[in-house]
Amino acid sequence: MSASETTGAVAPSGAKGALEPIEPTAAQRSQARRVAEAKATIPDFGVSVAFDLRDVDLAAVVAAVGRALREHASVNGAYVDAKFQHYTRANVGVVLDGAVPVVVDADGKDADAIAGELASATEQIAAGTLPGAAQSGSTFTVARVIGVTSWTPIIQPGHAAALAIADGALTLSADARIVTPREAAAFLARVAAQLH
Repeated sequence: MSASETTGAVAPSGAKGALEPIEPTAAQRSQARRVAEAKATIPDFGVSVAFDLRDVDLAAVVAAVGRALREHASVNGAYVDAKFQHYTRANVGVVLDGAVPVVVDADGKDADAIAGELASATEQIAAGTLPGAAQSGSTFTVARVIGVTSWTPIIQPGHAAALAIADGALTLSADARIVTPREAAAFLARVAAQLH
């Protein structure tokens, strides 16, 4: 029996070497489908504002986003079935370790309350006990990548926008069918103003 037969790897095929197929988890398959759907169906644009976020707590950003969503209805909505939808609640999904727990009614919570929710969600994610219900009902998504100046988020289907938090910038990806560049810039300015 050859080594490739015992390890499951395919024998070397040219310059790339051996190929080892890896089966994605159910969560990875679901995320792959959602990303492909989003990139294929949402005509997006990006707007960034330079901002030193290295010492800004994620919970403070989520609280600021929640309040800004209340003031910017087009950003807290979606374009679905050729209609605009504006959500009455500001439920912020926060990307953490491959899961997206939702801070329900983030506009009515302070950073300390949100930090507690995120800490609890992080523990549940590590233990594999975060319930699916804790990841549903978001109207907007934020994600943070540490160690980069900026990056561009992908809008989740059913959302009008998503916010990327990096060390040196806030970047909003917005659905051009419902959010104008002026609205996107005003939303970012409102978030940034609350973080000063």
